[in-house]
Amino acid sequence: MILLVLVASVLIMGVTIYQFREINIDYHQNRMERKEEQIRQSIDLAIQKTTYPVTTENLGLIFKDEIYEIAVVQNMNFNLYTLDGQLIKSSRPKFDNDPVPTCLSAEVLNNLEASVDKRYVEKNSAAGDQYQASYTYISDRQFKPIGILNLPYFEDNSFNDKELKEFLARLGGVYFLMLLLAIGLAYFVSKYITRSLETISGMMERTDLTRRNEKIHIDKPGEEIEKLISSYNAMIDELGQSAAKLAKSEREQAWREMAKQVAHEIKNPLTPMRLSVQSFQRNFDPNDPDINEKVDEYSKTLIQQIDTMSSIASAFSNFAKMPAQQNETLNIVEVVKLALDIFNEDYIHFITEEEKIIAKLDRTQLVRVVTNLVKNAIQAVPDVESPRILVSVAVEDDMVKISVADNGVGIEKELEDKIFEPKFTTKTSGMGLGLGMVKNIVETYKGTIKFTSQPGKGTVFCVKFPREIMSNK
Repeated sequence: MILLVLVASVLIMGVTIYQFREINIDYHQNRMERKEEQIRQSIDLAIQKTTYPVTTENLGLIFKDEIYEIAVVQNMNFNLYTLDGQLIKSSRPKFDNDPVPTCLSAEVLNNLEASVDKRYVEKNSAAGDQYQASYTYISDRQFKPIGILNLPYFEDNSFNDKELKEFLARLGGVYFLMLLLAIGLAYFVSKYITRSLETISGMMERTDLTRRNEKIHIDKPGEEIEKLISSYNAMIDELGQSAAKLAKSEREQAWREMAKQVAHEIKNPLTPMRLSVQSFQRNFDPNDPDINEKVDEYSKTLIQQIDTMSSIASAFSNFAKMPAQQNETLNIVEVVKLALDIFNEDYIHFITEEEKIIAKLDRTQLVRVVTNLVKNAIQAVPDVESPRILVSVAVEDDMVKISVADNGVGIEKELEDKIFEPKFTTKTSGMGLGLGMVKNIVETYKGTIKFTSQPGKGTVFCVKFPREIMSNK
């Protein structure tokens, strides 16, 4: 509103100045033409009355005194020239001291001769004022040109300039009052609008993925605010669903890792047990009929149980397999930004060297890698006075590099070799599967994950993925 008032005032002032100038131009042009016509009529009348032969040589005699009378009556000085441009007579009383040219330039004579109406107007500036001079032919009684009439005309714009200044002053006062009204109205309108926006902003600041978020309810909001509230409430619903899916996904992933461990522990002794029982069955003394039957029955039962345990272990192992990769062409920068949106910590910062880095990866698994690394960084900075986490994405040769750096507690040297082991954790809660899962995903893509750490200063995890890779089934 304020901008509209300012722009309108500037445009109207510009149009006003332009209009006044156009009026001035038309006024002076019409006035000069009227004066010129009146002087020509007076000259023609003097030529009709004179007793001298009407020739170029006698123009000085014809208008010896008549030229001053005409100038006084018309309140306008003028000059008479011969056809070749020589000054004959001027109405100025002190001709010798006046800057009236005694000879017209060739340009003036040529332009006058070439003009259709035998009239030429010359425009110049003199002493800071606009100066015009018209040139027309003087004819005898047979309409034969015998001389040239020169009418100098100085434009006096002082009155019009004064009127323009007064008008602009009044217009400026009106627009200043309108500007004050616009500022006041804009203030109250903005306060009315931002009252609802402040409520929405406060709710957004309290939005947290780890807890249940409340929806916004405002009585009689405006149309735009109602759309914003509806979008926020829909986002809260989607956020709750996403949080539930993420929690479920992480639990499933944790159980997959645990299943691998269980399967490994169960399957290790199975083969030796089977071989031992079979060996015992073959080497037992067959002379004892009762013992032989019992051992055979025992062996069959034991082998059946072993096969059952092997089936259970295989089922666990199949459950623990990573899901098939759904590789797609992704903008890594955009996906990492979206992965960071679930975190509300204001000390998490994201930088990138490029706006778009294209690679073929599984979107879900990439999000898992980023979120687990960031969570690990957040858990490392709870006691830091000024926590800071920096997530960066860059390109190195044919690899996509994702780095997560924090200024947390760091990792002790003796623990660095165990950091990617499943079920290993330095925290009081959690299963210790996050970094192990990240390493599993990265290695599935034939990538690398490394870290550098200084105890008490912070840790940097660096993940590299090939930009082009075929899906692993």
